[in-house]
Amino acid sequence: MKLNETGPELSSKDIKRFEKKQGIKLPEPYKKFLTENNGGYPGKSLFKISDAQGESVLNIFFGIGDMYDNLADFIRIYKGRMPEEFFPIADDSNGNSICLGLEGQYQENIFFWDHEQENEDADMSNMYFLAKDIYEFVESLQ
Repeated sequence: MKLNETGPELSSKDIKRFEKKQGIKLPEPYKKFLTENNGGYPGKSLFKISDAQGESVLNIFFGIGDMYDNLADFIRIYKGRMPEEFFPIADDSNGNSICLGLEGQYQENIFFWDHEQENEDADMSNMYFLAKDIYEFVESLQ
């Protein structure tokens, strides 16, 4: 899926610089996604959170570089608010985050982080599994 209003084109060097600056190692599928779409708005945006939570509408994927929805800014904003294995890659129309797992059993997985259920422990109690990786999530959008 090609996103609309994407950021500047990224090279693998740009991504390596970003990883070094942020102190993180991005999963390969997400790196590929960033080189194809550096942030932007999806054409299809409806996704299911869970049976109990229902559906939501994806707003925008964050990108790297000089742009309003800058990934680095959102990583900084949410640091310590969600489990450390995750970082935000997008948000929905209600200010919740779509997150990517960076390590361990959650590596590459996409989760929904519900800000209305946020707690001081930054645990998994307000997180809902969405997809095994970024491409499965994008393909699930309706």
